[in-house]
Amino acid sequence: MELSVTDLLAAYAKSVLFVVAGVLPIINPLATAPIFVDLTRELSDDSRLWLARRVGRYVMVLLMGAMLIGSYVLHIFGISLPVVRVAGGMIVASIAWDMLHAQQIASKDTASMAQSLSDERARIKAFYPLTFPLTCGPGSIAVSIAIGASLHTRSSLPTTIANMAGGLTGAVLLGLVAALTFRYAPRLLRLLGETGQIVFLRLMAFVLLCVGVEILWDGVRALLVSVWPAP
Repeated sequence: MELSVTDLLAAYAKSVLFVVAGVLPIINPLATAPIFVDLTRELSDDSRLWLARRVGRYVMVLLMGAMLIGSYVLHIFGISLPVVRVAGGMIVASIAWDMLHAQQIASKDTASMAQSLSDERARIKAFYPLTFPLTCGPGSIAVSIAIGASLHTRSSLPTTIANMAGGLTGAVLLGLVAALTFRYAPRLLRLLGETGQIVFLRLMAFVLLCVGVEILWDGVRALLVSVWPAP
């Protein structure tokens, strides 16, 4: 049956909403905003804007790549999604644990970190840990891979194209949300004051630790089920 333009637009719109609704709660850039502010405290507004844009672009690329080729890459290397969750959960939990027990950074170390972050050669720092795994971690990547697989419709190539176009648009929107949130994070957190920011940062670190443990447990549970299936 030939599909009309209206049907294709409806499929496109549903895919956009599907991706945004499924991935945004996991990414949750507002929860990562205090971490971004803490790591870029000594940066200028221009440097922070550059870094926020860079993180937004990396989020777009990661989500798009996960939806388009994620399942194929894992299959090539023989890596299962539970293993990805276990490894990523350990990284997230480790970073969150360090944040919970971190002391005040010395001014010399802070200036060195700021200089490193503002250097074009250090753009990998925008990827790790700000983009991965803090903003776009294994949970969101795993969900994106699953969403990408579900957007394929073998019975209709036009519908598949419309679905994938909607999924990629959703990834772009999520990247923009992350970039804008980090860009204006200092203004949002300034309302809390210095003490409030410290408390909020510790609270978000604890939440991030819980998320890391949850991702780790999901992977371990899936691996255990594969070894000892339920009767």
